[in-house]
Amino acid sequence: MIHIPPSRSYIHHTTEAYLRRHPEERKGLAPLLDALSHPEDPTSRKTYHGHITCGAIVIDRYDQVLHIHHKILGKDLVPGGHIEPDDAALPSAALRELQEEAGIPHSTVVPLAGYEGIPLDIDVHDIAANPDKGEPAHQHYDFRFAFRLLGERKIHLQAEEVTDYRWLPLANVTAPTIAAKLADARLRCETGRRDRS
Repeated sequence: MIHIPPSRSYIHHTTEAYLRRHPEERKGLAPLLDALSHPEDPTSRKTYHGHITCGAIVIDRYDQVLHIHHKILGKDLVPGGHIEPDDAALPSAALRELQEEAGIPHSTVVPLAGYEGIPLDIDVHDIAANPDKGEPAHQHYDFRFAFRLLGERKIHLQAEEVTDYRWLPLANVTAPTIAAKLADARLRCETGRRDRS
C-alpha cells in the first residue's frame, strides 16, 4: 500500500486558515511559509532546515490540559511529534501521537468547538543538534490541535519517551501561546453562550 503524506497545498490551506484568525503571526511563521515554497518535503523529519510536527492539546472536563514529561527534552509538553507515512492529515498525526505517548485513543476525544481541522496554535521553534541521531540543528513547525476529552482521564505512558504526566489548569499551561489562545477560545465560547441567552 502506498502512503501519501499530507499534501503541500493542504498544509498551506490549513496555515492560511489559521492566519486568517491570527494575521499578526504571519511574520513569525515566515520560516514555515518559506518551507512550503521549497521542493523538499516539509513533513519529512529528514528535511533538516525544518519540518512539520503535530501536537494534541487535550482538555478534560475540569478545564485542565494534559502535559507529558518528555524524557529527551526534559520538559513538560503537550503530546506530539513527527508526521509518519500513515498520517493522512495533520490532526491525525496529533491523535496518533496522543495515543502513542499517553495511551488516549482518538475515539475518546473530539475537536474543540470551532477548531475542527484548524490548529489552535502554530509555533516555530529551534531544535538543538542531536549527534547521537546524526541530526543537525533545525526548526520544528509545530501544528497544535485542541481536543476535548470525553469521559475519564486514563493515561498509559509510552515509557521509551515519556516519564510522567500532569493535568494543569489553563492558566498554568507551560506554552504561553497555548495558554493565551485557550483563554481567548474560552472567552469567545462564554460570550457566545451569553449572546444566545
